[in-house]
Amino acid sequence: MQPLRNAIAVIGAGSWGTALAVLLARNGVPTFLWSREPEHLAQIAAMRSNPQFLPNIEIPASLRIEPDLGTVFNAAQDILLAVPSEGFRQTLEQIAAHAGKTQRLAWATKGFEPGSGKLLHEVAGEVLGRDAPCAVLSGPTFAREVAAGLPTAVTLAANDSGFAEQLVSRLHNERFRVYTTGDIVGVEVGGAVKNALAIAAGIADGLGFGANTRAALVTRGLMEITRLGVALGGMRETFMGLAGLGDLVLTCTDDQSRNRRLGLALAQGETLADAVKQIGQVVEGIQTVREVMMVAQRINIDMPICEQVYAVIYGGVEPLVAVQTLLARAQKPESYD
Repeated sequence: MQPLRNAIAVIGAGSWGTALAVLLARNGVPTFLWSREPEHLAQIAAMRSNPQFLPNIEIPASLRIEPDLGTVFNAAQDILLAVPSEGFRQTLEQIAAHAGKTQRLAWATKGFEPGSGKLLHEVAGEVLGRDAPCAVLSGPTFAREVAAGLPTAVTLAANDSGFAEQLVSRLHNERFRVYTTGDIVGVEVGGAVKNALAIAAGIADGLGFGANTRAALVTRGLMEITRLGVALGGMRETFMGLAGLGDLVLTCTDDQSRNRRLGLALAQGETLADAVKQIGQVVEGIQTVREVMMVAQRINIDMPICEQVYAVIYGGVEPLVAVQTLLARAQKPESYD
């Protein structure tokens, strides 16, 4: 197949990948959707919906469901990844094997690389080359609302202004507004750490601590994101925007958030395994909090809320004990550093 002008391949047919593919197709962009699970793709193609991850959303007829990765890369100019962070490097290696380093890459994946604690743009640089045009899409988004056409605003961070402009032109419409920035690090850190903090918010609400506690947790959680992000090279103002505060508020306060639902379940006495099984999708905050604490300890950044989330998930600490540990911390001035 000859390359199609302006075509884009969405890699990953979960809820977010499907929603983005639907958005692009509705915008008139030649769009391909691929997943590593051919049976799942066949179901989507046959039903023109994704009942497993995005039920009751019609797949536009123009969206091409393509099981062959080689065909996808031959036809599409650009690639948009929407895979879990744990599969990010492996997927990039598949892309490199099929397409070399000729195509431009964007991702809507959130998190650090498991094991290494690297930000995803660092992983992309290692696999595809540090000069490859890259972009990351983040912000306060639930896949179902995007697919339903509800008003949404996001941030796109890119290392190439031309690539950013072309992505915006394909994603943007009257219900999906895209803002741009050059701060890839800040956008990545905001999108990753908020998942761990959403678990904390779910725990607090599950324990019945109320709105005051939730507001304090979100505010102090934003300080933790900012502290880590600035230390890693992000811009402070990024964390006051959609990819920082916006995404944090969304995922901490609405039960569409898988991470918040996990916290609620843990607070109500469910085991981690049972809670994850009930949610039925990847809960990114479980892995992310481990990488966050590894990175924070390596560069000596204090992140007490994330530390207690880690203690609950990996240390077997009871949620109420974790909250009491936070409240027992020594009094100190409020600081934005």
